[in-house]
Amino acid sequence: MIILFFVGVLEMIIATVWTKTVTSKMIWGSGAVTMINVLVWFYVLQQVVDNIHNWYVVVLYALGCSLGTVICTAYYRYQEKKTEAVQ
Repeated sequence: MIILFFVGVLEMIIATVWTKTVTSKMIWGSGAVTMINVLVWFYVLQQVVDNIHNWYVVVLYALGCSLGTVICTAYYRYQEKKTEAVQ
């Protein structure tokens, strides 16, 4: 079940990459990332349904998603500040 924590982290990284590819108008890249994201979601949905009475599974996934969002947001903020410093 702890695997869902890491899947949550991975999914938020994927979601952030998806946002970047879509806003950058990367047609094939955004399509590929969407495909991966749907497969991850299928896995998550299957795990939640299989463990429908175990809220711990969802909490682990949510914590992983939160951490993934924090990591990606911090990374992109760092990259933006680094770019601003160079200019």
